[in-house]
Amino acid sequence: MIANPPAIFGIPIDFLLFAATLAGVALLHHHVLKVALTGLVTITLYKLLFSPFAAGAGVAGLLSHLGHESVIVGNLFALLVGFALLSNHFEKSHVPAVLPKVLPDDWKGGFWLLVLVFVLSSFLDNIAAAMIGGTMAAALYNKRVHIGFLAAIVAASNAGGAGSVVGDTTTTMIWIAGGSPLQVLDAYVAAVPALLFFGVVAARQQHAYQPIQKDAAHGVHIDYVRLTIVATILLAAISANVYFNLRHPEVLDHVPVIGLAVIVAIFATAAFRQPDWTLIPDAAKGAVFLLSLVLCASMMPVEKLPIATWTTTLGLGFISAVFDNIPLTALALKQGGYDWGMLAYAVGFGGSMIWFGSSAGVALSNFFPEARSVGQWLRHGWHIAVGYLIGFVVLLAVSGWHPEPLRKTAAAAVPAASAVPAPAASR
Repeated sequence: MIANPPAIFGIPIDFLLFAATLAGVALLHHHVLKVALTGLVTITLYKLLFSPFAAGAGVAGLLSHLGHESVIVGNLFALLVGFALLSNHFEKSHVPAVLPKVLPDDWKGGFWLLVLVFVLSSFLDNIAAAMIGGTMAAALYNKRVHIGFLAAIVAASNAGGAGSVVGDTTTTMIWIAGGSPLQVLDAYVAAVPALLFFGVVAARQQHAYQPIQKDAAHGVHIDYVRLTIVATILLAAISANVYFNLRHPEVLDHVPVIGLAVIVAIFATAAFRQPDWTLIPDAAKGAVFLLSLVLCASMMPVEKLPIATWTTTLGLGFISAVFDNIPLTALALKQGGYDWGMLAYAVGFGGSMIWFGSSAGVALSNFFPEARSVGQWLRHGWHIAVGYLIGFVVLLAVSGWHPEPLRKTAAAAVPAASAVPAPAASR
């Protein structure tokens, strides 16, 4: 094994290759899948030849690494594809078409839509919450959705899960590692003011770009069978997550139970209403893209984080926009000394700042390809980064920096945790 991987000016070449991949994704947003796959192959070959994997050098190290990542890859792939079908079921239930009856017909309608996504994500998967939000937005705004509003939908889905141990992968990891649900709950002290800021700005952007429909479509009736199917699929994901976390957490090391639960629920309910199977190819391409970046990030030689402080935690939020938050959280759990609510907010919400920074953003961009531009996302979604800072400052002022120990040794729990993308599949 190579003790010190090759580096240029002190920066490991692994990181430079990953940075080049991310730059390619940012600049060539019409070819992101090819860029991500090329980056994955290049980094893998480089590590096989010159730089060892965390599990060892050469082919044996690669196979061991892939075995460790297989559960999260399986879960994420199933969730990304499965929730594309779920979102379509929700759209065909006609619930989005009747929303104009209950939402205000000015910019406040868009704001309350974001609040709904935020609330849904506190107990659902953030992919599901974002895609349901995108489905509703497409119906409410005649499929003319501003990129700034799309960024806000993603941010609302990520912020909503930041303070719930069943709302985001990172908080689930902290829970499994011995953290109390109360230790991450104060992430909402930051998430709520962040939502109030970016939600208002984004809703006004959207209203200026395309006002909300003032009246519900005539003669539309809710398809309660499809709505029940949506609830069944979501309940399957939540139940599998909670049951195995509480009863058999060791199973989560080896079996992608959350993704399997969603797949089983989709097929079990297909007899009542057929899903739109034609959506699978595009959803699969989006999933392969995200998983390529996840695998690239997982191979980076990150062995430790800086000393745990509130400034370190603030920086992790920005890093999370381009670096998978699952290994970041795993490293934080091993290191200890963090304020877990602050960490949950930072790494959970931070990925919203770039479209590929969270699985919710990747999933939503499958329906809105115009969002696949880092430049446009940063230009029109500037309020996400500002909202992140506002929320962080409020949390620091109200709660301060309070690092707390976990109830059990984090190092023993991290392998199981890093394999659990449940509700709120990752990033």
